[in-house]
Formats: sequence, C-alpha cells, structure tokens
Amino acid sequence: MTFRNGLASLLRPEDSVLVLIDHQPYQLTNINSHDPHMVVNNSAGLAKAAKAFDVPTILTSVLADRGGLIFPQITNVFPGQEVIDRTWVNTWEDENVVDAVKATGRKQLIIAGLFTEICVAMPAIQAAGEGWDVTVITDACGGVSLEAHQVSIQRMIAAGCNMMTWFALVAEWQRDYRRTKTGPALVELLKDHLAGSGMAYLWEQQLLNTPVPTSNAGGH
Repeated sequence: MTFRNGLASLLRPEDSVLVLIDHQPYQLTNINSHDPHMVVNNSAGLAKAAKAFDVPTILTSVLADRGGLIFPQITNVFPGQEVIDRTWVNTWEDENVVDAVKATGRKQLIIAGLFTEICVAMPAIQAAGEGWDVTVITDACGGVSLEAHQVSIQRMIAAGCNMMTWFALVAEWQRDYRRTKTGPALVELLKDHLAGSGMAYLWEQQLLNTPVPTSNAGGH
C-alpha cells in the first residue's frame, strides 16, 4: 500500500480539477445518508470554492431529460457552462468527460456526486487505477443509505482514493492567509455555506463596528 503523506500530497488549486457528478433532483429524492439540504449546501459551497480558486470544474449529469437538471445552486456558479449529459452510469467511461478533464493538464482529480456508492465510486476507483490522484469530497455526496455511503467510502479508500470534506478542501487550497486574493471569497463562503462560522464572523464585525459608549449609564 502506498501511503498518501508529505507536503506534496496536499491539494493545490493550481493542480486540481473538480468533477461534479449527477447533483440532480431524481438522485436527491433518495438521499438517506445526509440531510438533503446539507448536500445542496455543501455541493454549492464546493462549486463556489472551485471558482474562487480558479479550479477547472466539469459538470456532468446522467439522462437529464428524466432525472432533472443539475441543481441551479451549482450551475448558477458557472453561467453558460455546458453540462455534459451522459448515458454511462460510470462517468469515467464517458469520453467527453475524461477528455475535458485531461484537457486541463491537471492530475489532482476531485470528485463529488450522487450517489456515493454508484456514480462516485465507479469513476473514483477507475481513475485511481489509471494513475490519477483522486480525492472524494464526502459531504458533497450522498447515498441511498448511511451504510451504502460508508461502505463505498471504505471501498474507495481500499482502491487508493483520498477522502475529504468540502471545507477541509477549501482550507487546503488556501493554506496561507497571506494569499489575500481569495480572502473575500472565503468570507462569502463562510457567510453563505458554513452557518456557525459565518454567523460568528458577522457578529464579530458587528461588535468591531459598535461604538464604545463615552459615558456611563448614570450620566456621571
């Protein structure tokens, strides 16, 4: 087994390419491993992060005329971008998707989608076997049951894939607070998609902008 460790194993925006797979209404109706609202929130946050860090993002659906269009929370991040619609259940057997990924010239392949155990596991396992550095963003995925989601994660780890959550990926891409270019986008991500930290940030700003009283309540 090859261990994934060392500085070079951390994800870098300049080496990353993101593939978002089948975030569609039909799949969402049978997500039971996660709160469906959280899946939409996390996948939208992931999409916005990729755009903020200039990470090429490929959007793909399966039989969209039956399963529905990709969530607008994702497609609105990339207005006008073509969504590759497939007949293949396994995204990595669709030449259009694979060619789009290869055209980026990047080898850190990041995947999220619905369902974890089917439309994520198959391309992740195949791509890892072909030498890609594969990372799956588990909380922007979802399975038909908690067991299905968890077993597929174990299966992908055994195949050599890396597992992360969406905001851990954002932190890894950022890495250094001196990278101020992406600072404003990170603040917006906190506010819109990471409720606790986002509200704490807004509260902090409120407190910092609250004038300090110049006299005591008694007027003395």
